[in-house]
Amino acid sequence: MVVYLVGAGPGDVDLITVKAVKVLKKADVVLYDYLSNDEILDYVPDNAKKIYVGKKAGAHYKKQEEINKLIVKEAQDKSNSKDGKSEPVVVRLKGGDPFVFGRGGEEIIELVEENVNFEIIPGVTSAIGAPTSLGLPISHRGIATSFTVVTGHEDPTKSEKQVKWDFTADTLIILMGIGNIKENTKEIMKYRDPKTPACVVENGTLPGERVIFGTLENIADKNINTPAILIIGNVIDIFKDMDYLKEKQ
Repeated sequence: MVVYLVGAGPGDVDLITVKAVKVLKKADVVLYDYLSNDEILDYVPDNAKKIYVGKKAGAHYKKQEEINKLIVKEAQDKSNSKDGKSEPVVVRLKGGDPFVFGRGGEEIIELVEENVNFEIIPGVTSAIGAPTSLGLPISHRGIATSFTVVTGHEDPTKSEKQVKWDFTADTLIILMGIGNIKENTKEIMKYRDPKTPACVVENGTLPGERVIFGTLENIADKNINTPAILIIGNVIDIFKDMDYLKEKQ
């Protein structure tokens, strides 16, 4: 038996990989997160079992431990296969990439412990896909030679936070952090100039995508809607006045 952990990409249905589409088309079972574009599920056969497991910020339908167990259960259930005898094709579908804050690592640990074979199919993470689709580079020669991708929402059950916000990379990309944007930017200003350029990309790669420009000290006061990512760094100033970006503001 094989479970496929598949990245659905940043949102635009055309940005999912060819390999991911091939697997979805033969799936017997698909366990999927909240997806910014449900059209991706159109690749799944009509007779396949589709199981929504949530994972939207602030609205988790199932706990991660439950999801881990459910993936194994569906993979071991031969009645899920088309002939009821062979091993079912089980797809665990995640937005972005399975290993970029997608908790795919926790799921493969469970699969290994239960002797279930798996294959990882990478996806385009929104950390790269969202700004790139707008024409906003996160690196640029002479301005930004490094970038850091960090979660803006840590597990609240942790006894101590791991993110200290003292990153030295030229560009900082924060995922899942809009709900904590005021707290996060306040912490970042302990290590960076409050006037550092910042922007938010809403609905990256989707028809309603929008970019909101500001600085580290005022970006949290802007009218921001989710899903969105926060980008901080001087590279933003090089491109924000380009006509193609002005159309997205």
